[in-house]
Amino acid sequence: MTPFNLLHLDSSLTGPASVSRLLGRETVDAWRAADPSVRVTYRDLAVTVPPQLTPETVAALRLRSEPASAQGRADLAHINTLLDEFLAADAIVIGAPMYNFGVPTQLKAWIDALAQAGRTFEYTPQGPRGLAGGKRVVIASSRGNIYSTPPQMQDKDFQERYLVAALQFMGITRFDVVRAEGVNRGPEVRDAALASARAAIAQLFAAQEAVAP
Repeated sequence: MTPFNLLHLDSSLTGPASVSRLLGRETVDAWRAADPSVRVTYRDLAVTVPPQLTPETVAALRLRSEPASAQGRADLAHINTLLDEFLAADAIVIGAPMYNFGVPTQLKAWIDALAQAGRTFEYTPQGPRGLAGGKRVVIASSRGNIYSTPPQMQDKDFQERYLVAALQFMGITRFDVVRAEGVNRGPEVRDAALASARAAIAQLFAAQEAVAP
């Protein structure tokens, strides 16, 4: 039987205080409880930070060549390790806090590492086509304020919408969002947000058939 590979990512910089880390961990725990055969690969992007793209690594990726410098070769190896983990995963849980209306730079660098023409997408005469479909993504999202309901705040969401757009470009079509928002608006709002997110996690795994991507 082929194992089910789950990639679990964290990107928050706030350590034990992080709500996105808490929700990501509880999502993975619920997944394992629903399917004990799940094999989890964990990567903390805040601890082992993905390299920023440079002219040298971009040229190497485009030309499928070896960078001239030792740093360039190390960065390229790191980038390709991230891509290999992503491609090997059947599903991905992404701990994603909102920072300044977007995602942490470490998470953006992870997306940059994955977006490789010929590996996760390609351009065709009909337009771009994703090559990494068939995966399921759960975004464990945390926000200090509330952005999901007031129209004037929805326009400021470059966090969840960005992740979905970037991964859709690579061919992924199945997304679930486990969201706790307003967590900085006081204890009562935070507690209600966490309760809502935990109910969403339970709903994801309410039926065994919901486990499959």
